Amino acid sequence: MDAYRKDWSEIKSNDSWSIFKIMAEFVEAYDKMAKAGPCVAIFGSARTKANHPHYIKAVELGERLAAAGYGVITGGGPGIMEAGNKGAKQGGGVSVGLNIDLPFEQFHNKYIDRDHFLEFDYFFVRKVIFVKYSQAFVIMPGGFGTLDEFFEALTLIQTKKIARRPIVLFGVDYWKGLFEWVQQTMLTQQYISPSDLELFKLTDDIDEAVQFIEDFFSSHALSPNF
Repeated sequence: MDAYRKDWSEIKSNDSWSIFKIMAEFVEAYDKMAKAGPCVAIFGSARTKANHPHYIKAVELGERLAAAGYGVITGGGPGIMEAGNKGAKQGGGVSVGLNIDLPFEQFHNKYIDRDHFLEFDYFFVRKVIFVKYSQAFVIMPGGFGTLDEFFEALTLIQTKKIARRPIVLFGVDYWKGLFEWVQQTMLTQQYISPSDLELFKLTDDIDEAVQFIEDFFSSHALSPNF
């Protein structure tokens, strides 16, 4: 037990110094993102191939958002993230990549603006930057990480920790099982309210997705979330 306590003391000391590294990530990100302008986050799988319909849709969506005057923020990696950045680039918009070092599948894509590329060691810092600077969230098909990003944004809006922002679940066939479970289980058992289902839109249509975002900002200000 004494040996354990000694080791734990050393861990606590090292943890204190890690605060400076965390602060440095926040400072760099705040500085760069303040210059990016209003952006929409596109979340989705890193595993989606360039010939997949989801990838092609994400490119078109990024391009349409850029044409509407929004930059695009992604996780900076391959798959859907690459597609979103590619679309933003093709549309002449700001293309932001918030990359993170992972033991598999994560490397930054070539469509990110050099001035808007950030590399993170901490997932939680990266998530704060996504939430702070995204004016809207588009959730393309993906895995656990995509679900985490979706429910993070949804929870913060539901609990009013950030201002209301448009959330689009894109891909009806992919998301309908989750949507039905939320309706038939969570809502039926009263773990959410009927109004919570109005916090996001399920669609397959790019025009509808972009219009949903545009309609929201016809009566709401574009600004960082906190």
